[in-house]
Amino acid sequence: MNSRLLLAIDVGNTNIVFGLFDLEQGEKAPLSHSWRIATTRERTADEYGLIFHDLLRHRGVELPLVSEMVISSVVPPIHPVLETCCQRYFDVEPLWIGPGVKTGLRVSVDNPNELGADRIVNCVGAIEGYGVPVIVVDLGTATTFDVVNEHKEYIGGIILPGVKIAAEALFQRASRLPRVEIARPEKLVGRNTVQAMQSGLYYGCIDQIDGILERLGRQFPGASIVATGGLAKTISKESKFVKHVDPDLTLNGLRLIWHKNMTPA
Repeated sequence: MNSRLLLAIDVGNTNIVFGLFDLEQGEKAPLSHSWRIATTRERTADEYGLIFHDLLRHRGVELPLVSEMVISSVVPPIHPVLETCCQRYFDVEPLWIGPGVKTGLRVSVDNPNELGADRIVNCVGAIEGYGVPVIVVDLGTATTFDVVNEHKEYIGGIILPGVKIAAEALFQRASRLPRVEIARPEKLVGRNTVQAMQSGLYYGCIDQIDGILERLGRQFPGASIVATGGLAKTISKESKFVKHVDPDLTLNGLRLIWHKNMTPA
């Protein structure tokens, strides 16, 4: 592997996803490796450093090969921890996605500063992969819909509780309901409590997503629809409207933004 590697990191409320790109292959370099770990606010910079070290070495990558880093995050308490980790273990000052960073995307909302960095990054990746107009559905802790029009302008989105939040709420608020795995049930009508909950969560989420996408489709006919996030593959299999599932959308968006900001003109 070449000696100039970019480590892209996306910090979500549930998981931290990170991946490597070979900068010698240019702006369109494919993702070479990726990992997913739990987001844990209590971890120290040293703990994160050792996790990165072990996972990278498992793929034959030594830390000094990582010469550049880019990070998007929706968990502010982790920012100083990761900043210290990057400096101490990689000797790199990461590029953080935030105000002032060039994305190539015009943001036309009331308060751009309150928009999650991951949502901007997803849209940048979607524009490259699927053109415009495009609608991004991110199935993570929350389920989000983001809309980019034909002028590469982010015009807003929709946010609702993710299916895991719904499942946890059932467990927490209904004393006789258990925790269940989010999975496609064998039958629509469950013959026991677990099957009934799985059916409700799975098909309820799909119909919720398709209902919103049907409304969006009437306003933005011809828009490409791409799903990403930890549950995208599971939930999108039976969607009537999701035609593309891209688990690496955020990491590819981070790669593109790094090049827009750090590559000499």
